[in-house]
Amino acid sequence: MTDIKRVGILGAGKVGIVLAELALKAGYEVRISGSGEIAKIAMTIDTLVPGAIAATNEVVVQNSDIVLLAMPLSRFKNNLATLLDGKLVIDAMNYWWETDGIREEVLDSTTSSSEQVQAYFKGATVVKTFNHMGYHNLQEDARPAGDAKRKALLVAGDDSAAVATVANFVDTMGFDTLIASNLAAGIMAEPGADMFGASVGKAVLQQLVDDFPESTLGKQISAQK
Repeated sequence: MTDIKRVGILGAGKVGIVLAELALKAGYEVRISGSGEIAKIAMTIDTLVPGAIAATNEVVVQNSDIVLLAMPLSRFKNNLATLLDGKLVIDAMNYWWETDGIREEVLDSTTSSSEQVQAYFKGATVVKTFNHMGYHNLQEDARPAGDAKRKALLVAGDDSAAVATVANFVDTMGFDTLIASNLAAGIMAEPGADMFGASVGKAVLQQLVDDFPESTLGKQISAQK
C-alpha cells in the first residue's frame, strides 16, 4: 500500500476546495491548482483553505503522492496525456452539462467517464471516488471511524493495490468505503444513476450497488462485499 503524505488537487472549484479542506484536516500536505494565474489562485486558496499551497498543474503533480482530479470533466484533455505518468490518480470528476456542454462532445457513450480518463492518462493508475456525494455533503458529513452517522463512498478501480490505497485514503478523509473491483463500475456513481447525490451509510450504499442493473455496464460488475 502506497504511503500517502502529499496530496495534489487539480481544480480549485467547489469540489477541489472541499477536498483540500478535508485533506488538510487529515494531516496531509496539500497542493492545489486551478485555471488562471498562480497569484490569483493563491489569493483564493489563502482565503478559503489556508495551509494549502497554490501551484501549477505540473508542480502539483511532481510534489504529490496522490493526485485528485477535480476540474470540469470537459477540461481533462487540456492537459498533456503524460502529465500524470506514474501517479496514483483519483477521478473525482463528473459530467455536468452546465459547465461541460453537450455530452456527446465530451464523452464517448459506450464507456464510463473514468474509463475514458484512464484511457487518456495511460501512464497513470486511475481510481474513481468522491463522485456521487455533493461537495456540501463531503464538507459536512465527514466523520471519524466508528461514528454511527458515518457516510460511505464508492471506490472503483481495476488495480486492487491502488484501490486499497485509495480506500484507506478515503477513510482518513472521514468516510467508509464500498469497493468495486473494476473501473467500469464507476458508472454507478455518475449523474443519472440512483447513487448520484447519495450521502448514505455503507449498508444503504451496498443496496444501491445490488440494485444497479449489470446490463447497464456492458460488462460484469463485481462488487466486493
